[in-house]
Formats: sequence, structure tokens, C-alpha cells
Amino acid sequence: MDYYTKYIKERSDWEFVGVYTDEGISAVNTKKRDGFNKMVADALAGKIDLIVTKSVSRFARNTVDSLSTVRRLKEKGVEVFFEKENIYTFDGKGELLITIMSSLAQEESRSISENVTWGHRKRFADGKVSMPYKRFLGYEKGEDGLPKIVETEAEVVRMIYRLFIEGKTPSSIARYLADIGIPSPGGKKKWQVATVESILTNEKYKGDALLQKSFTVDFLSKKNKDNEGEVPQYYVQNSHPAIIDPDEFDAVLIEIERRKKLGRPSACQSPLSTKLVCGECGGYYGSKVWGSNTKYRKVIWRCNEKYKGENKCSTPHVTEEDVKQKFIAAFNSLLMYREELIANCRLAKNMLCDCSAIDTELNELHREIEVVAELSRKAIYENAHTAIRQDEWIERNNGYIERHRKATERVNDLEALKKERQNKNQTLEGFIHKLESSKCTIDEFDERLWMVAVDKVTIMPDGKLVFCFKDGTVI
Repeated sequence: MDYYTKYIKERSDWEFVGVYTDEGISAVNTKKRDGFNKMVADALAGKIDLIVTKSVSRFARNTVDSLSTVRRLKEKGVEVFFEKENIYTFDGKGELLITIMSSLAQEESRSISENVTWGHRKRFADGKVSMPYKRFLGYEKGEDGLPKIVETEAEVVRMIYRLFIEGKTPSSIARYLADIGIPSPGGKKKWQVATVESILTNEKYKGDALLQKSFTVDFLSKKNKDNEGEVPQYYVQNSHPAIIDPDEFDAVLIEIERRKKLGRPSACQSPLSTKLVCGECGGYYGSKVWGSNTKYRKVIWRCNEKYKGENKCSTPHVTEEDVKQKFIAAFNSLLMYREELIANCRLAKNMLCDCSAIDTELNELHREIEVVAELSRKAIYENAHTAIRQDEWIERNNGYIERHRKATERVNDLEALKKERQNKNQTLEGFIHKLESSKCTIDEFDERLWMVAVDKVTIMPDGKLVFCFKDGTVI
């Protein structure tokens, strides 16, 4: 700035207007360069008739942006002088030289971008974990360059997981955090639901890291895209200290999946939500308040469909305390047969969660899709370069399209079945871990144990509670 201020003022035939700068902003794209855009606006408004620039690469590294801006300025009688290359845009050779120099500058940017990208991907392949620490709750960069737990923030993360396990929805958790004055990772008073959901599903909180979740599509547009298999991903286990126990993290993912499968919005304000089922109509039990404005106020759980049809459900209401006490009794009865149950669960895992046959079929289907795509490509090439009967060609090509469609549909079905089995595997693994880590008996209700162990509780017309556990055991 000092150099160009003096450089212009020393010329008696020039009148100094000002220096326009963009500090530390890439010249690949002009959209976010406020100084550059203000300079162009002032020039088009008639405030400037000559722009002195250090070099073409400082003006713009995008050939299209550079030429289009120079032409817009030319139309208004504004000339640009590039000092390093000694180019004046009003010169007859000016535009040709700018085109060449801008292209070279753009290629330099491409080279730098590719080198940086290569560096990032090499770090990913080596399993080196980095985080956006300024907006990542719970961690900071340690002296050794690795993630280090910030205990005050980690407590907030643990609270979010605890509230979800206790039955709260991400939206109610976001409201609660805002109400008690805890700022979001970005430092704002209001929490976004997506932020809570991101924390609940981010594997980094259990000490693992999935690297290269997204990538930059193009160095010019800087557009970022979710990685859907275009570039390799790397999963690093135990890459840094965990804030959330892995079993608790897996239990939260299973609970998220379970709530999605309900097929309808659920308030989920209690660990009992969507777990209690009417033994008569199959509907869910919901919480109801009796005598809300009196000293006899009481919260009970009753079938949501009880008074909706002509035939009233005869199943009774229950209290939360009653369900919790009976759960303790039911789980303690399970612990009497701990070893047998664990053995049965492992057997069920091997039988119900094996994905080897699915993987084999998926590999065959992916090969089929590749073969059909190649056959279709060759058919299109043949049709474009040789004279063949169109009705025969259309019939053959439609056959390829149908084979591709069937294979793709089967892949989608198998992927869904594989995910279901993987979730079942996680469910049984969590259940086994809880059985192994539990004492001979439990004497108080534990929300995490409830979420991991219980699939549903059916309330029968005679008042009995039938507990169906995640391994299929019924008590």
C-alpha cells in the first residue's frame, strides 16, 4: 500500500484516488473480494480512469473473471496497467497477453490447490486427525497437535447425550440449552437443532474419526460436497481421547434409528416414550396429567387410543415409578441367567447379524452394473458410428437399462438389509456389554440400561407388564 501510494503520487500526470486491497483473500474467485469489487464499482461509476495493478495474478487468477472485468472496464473507458508484465489493456496486444498470463495464473492456482489437496489426503491416509476446533464443542488442539478434551465443554456434550437417552428430542435439547444460557459451538445464544443432531451422531465424540466426509469439487468455485464414494474415506479407531463411552454412543445411534422407524413425530420427553405399548390395540402409551391445577396433580401413562374408537381399550393406566420398579425386577431376573443369556446373544449375533452373504451378492451386483453400463456405452457408440436397425437397437438397449434397474434396486434392498443387521449387531453387542458389566442385581433405575436393554413393554388388560428385551427375551 505504501509503495503504490508513493508510486502514483510521484507521477505528475496522475491524480491519486486511493488504494484498494483484499488482505489474505484468494484471487481465484472475485465474489468475496470486497476491495476488488469496490474498485470496479468506483471505476464503472466514473471515479477512476486508470487502475495500476502489481501483476495479472494479483488482479484475478480466474481467466474468465479477469477478461470479463477488463472488458467491462474498457467499455467505460477505464484502463488497467499491470506493472510486472508491463501490459496496458488499451494496447492492441493487451487482451491477448492478459489471456495468456491469466491462464498461467489460473494453472498456478490449480497446481497449488492440487498440492494442498494431496497433502490433506495423505494426512487422511496416514490417519492424522484434525478438527475445526473453533466450532467443535469439547476439544481443543493440544501441545502435541492432537485433540485434547476441554472438560467444561465436554460436560455439555455429555449432558446432550444424557438428555437424549432420557427421552428428549434434539429440538427440546436445543431449547433447553438456550434456556439455561449455554452458548452454541459458534458462540450464539440460540442452538440449532442440526447442531444437536450433529453432536449426537459425530463419531469423534467416542474417540474415533471418519476422515474425508466431504471434499472440494472444483478449485475455482471452491464448492464443497458430501463424499458419496467419489474419493476414499478412512476410519481411524481410538484416534484421540473419547468424551462419550462407545457403548453409549452406539446406543444413541440405535435410538435415533428406532425413532425414525416409528413413522410419525414423537415428543419423546421421557425414557418411557414410544416404549410402552397397549396389549389390546397395539397403540403407544402417552403421559397424561390428572388434576394439573390442584395439589393432587399426578402424571400417569395411558393408551393414546383408549377413548378414540367405539371399543374402549380395557388396558389400565400405569405410573412411571411403577414401570421403573418392575423393570428393575425384570432385569434382575435376567441376571440370574447371565451366562446363558450372553451365550444365546452371541449365537443370535452370529446367526442374525452375519453380512458375509450380503457382501458377496453386493460385489456380484456391482460387477453386473459395471458390465451393463459398459455394454450400454458400446451400444450407444455402435449406434452413433454404424447403420443398424433402430428397432433392434432400442430393444437391446432397453434390455440393458432393465438389467441395470433390477441390479440397482437389489443393491438398495441389500444395503438396507445390511444396515438393519448392523444395527441389530450393535444392539446385541450393547446388551451383552450391559449384562457383563452389571452387578448381580441392580437397585435403582438407570436410563442408559433401560434404553440399551428394553425393546418394548406391553401393558396387558389384567395390569401385567410384559418386558421384551433387545435379545428377544420376554419376561
